[in-house]
Amino acid sequence: MIFLSKFWSKLLKQTDPYIPGEQPKTTKVIKLNTNENPYPPSPKVLDAIKQATDESLRLYPSPTADDLRETVASYYGLKDNQIFIGNGSDEVLAFSFMAFFNPGEKILFPDISYSFYPVYAKLFQIDYELVELTGDFTIPVEQFFNAKGGVIFPNPNAPTGVLLSLNDVELILQNNKEKVVIIDEAYIDFGGESAVQLVDQYDNLLVIQTLSKSRSLAGMRVGLAVGNENLITGLNHIKNSVNSYTLDRLALVAAKASFEDEVYFKEVCETIIQEREKAASTLRALGFHVLQSQANFLFASHPKVDAEFLYEQLKERNIFIRFFKKPKIDQYVRITVGNRADMQEFFDVLKEIV
Repeated sequence: MIFLSKFWSKLLKQTDPYIPGEQPKTTKVIKLNTNENPYPPSPKVLDAIKQATDESLRLYPSPTADDLRETVASYYGLKDNQIFIGNGSDEVLAFSFMAFFNPGEKILFPDISYSFYPVYAKLFQIDYELVELTGDFTIPVEQFFNAKGGVIFPNPNAPTGVLLSLNDVELILQNNKEKVVIIDEAYIDFGGESAVQLVDQYDNLLVIQTLSKSRSLAGMRVGLAVGNENLITGLNHIKNSVNSYTLDRLALVAAKASFEDEVYFKEVCETIIQEREKAASTLRALGFHVLQSQANFLFASHPKVDAEFLYEQLKERNIFIRFFKKPKIDQYVRITVGNRADMQEFFDVLKEIV
């Protein structure tokens, strides 16, 4: 039971915080529960961090992240005033809820989705409506048309990994021209087609990405948003009303170096995609139902093995996966794609349990 202090505000008492995946204190585990990249950042990233670790750390970082914004803009063929940089995509999402959604106007997001959305909605007192996924966990596109307050959803979705086509994304944009549509692309680099290419066509589109997954920088906390310059201006207004210096000097240079090493980035993504498909085949051979994922994780259930039992049994053997004790998905587990050695050990133990 949570103790409620008499000093807490009414808003604080009403919050229902996000619960992150377990972070074991020991390193002697196989960690397949938080969708971290099993491979290190680019060597160029590590070199950039080392070079930036000098006496300049006594100075504030750039509040506008100009160098990084220019790099990202060049990468996507856009202008730097179409790029916003934040402290991880979660911060960018929080700023977006404050900037573009209004109390009293219901926003729409899937009933099975990133569990930070309802947390932010409650925190910022935004009304929302959950749109039920179809029986095969796909997004019912037409039910996101004509939202009163706006739309947000991950693509690929989390925790399912199911991807919505770019054509369907466009349909949602075309049917919400007066409201902001936010596409949360945390996992887009593992097989999806980014909506960034639509930014110049739709002034109501905001695409949010992270460097935590595909670029192996979860420890650096770097996120970004891409959109019409008026949306970016709005995000900057919110940011500068909360904290002007959201990224430190090391994170800025690390992120810039990551975007500049395209060869390494593509190699890592392709390796994870190959391991994902191999893992999906192995799970199916063991009797699991596995959703078609375009992310760096798999969402699976077994007709004869309880999901929570499986999660607990693996945890006892120091293998961590993610279990969500929620309606509709309480017989599914989410498995991050690890490196080859970790996946082999995971499957050796899994076969014993199953």
